[in-house]
Amino acid sequence: MSPPERGSDRRTLIADSAIGLVAAAGLRGLTHRAVDGAAGLPAGSTSYYFRTRTALIGACYARLAELDLGDFDGGAPASPTPAPPSAAPPSQTARDAVAAALAALLYRWLTTGRSRQLARFELSLEAARNPELATELHRAGRGSRDRAAGILAALGAARPAESAELLVAWADGLLYDRLAGALARSRPAPDLAELTSVTRRMLDAALD
Repeated sequence: MSPPERGSDRRTLIADSAIGLVAAAGLRGLTHRAVDGAAGLPAGSTSYYFRTRTALIGACYARLAELDLGDFDGGAPASPTPAPPSAAPPSQTARDAVAAALAALLYRWLTTGRSRQLARFELSLEAARNPELATELHRAGRGSRDRAAGILAALGAARPAESAELLVAWADGLLYDRLAGALARSRPAPDLAELTSVTRRMLDAALD
């Protein structure tokens, strides 16, 4: 595969820098000039690729979706091998594998990936105020729901698309509560075992 063109590299760098600015300073810190500085690019570079603030935010949506789906696909559980007679039924084993993988993903987003998730929440709210961004946000959000629907279908969900909507909403709610909710500062550090238990309950509710 040939390397990406320079313009593609620049767009990615600009989107990543913009996301970092939003995570650090909120949307008030998102200006074309600030992104140029954060990216180490000549003045005017950001406005050359993204003429308007709306276009820049749309690029952030697309990049966030790309990064989150990369995390999601990288942590997707492998298909379980047939269980021996004394072990849990395959369906139980499969649910355990999916719950563990999703919990690990949430743990990553609550720890090393927390800044990106904070930026995602901040940027998502902008679409509620700017109708021009609604389509971009919807497009960016479809990927995770489609992935979740595929996993839930494999686990036997009767209505995988509907179940995926619930699962993603619950996961988003958990992330928001732990990162920006009223008790976020007073909560203990994320615990993988606790997240696995919570994720398993969310998964069971989505499937049952």
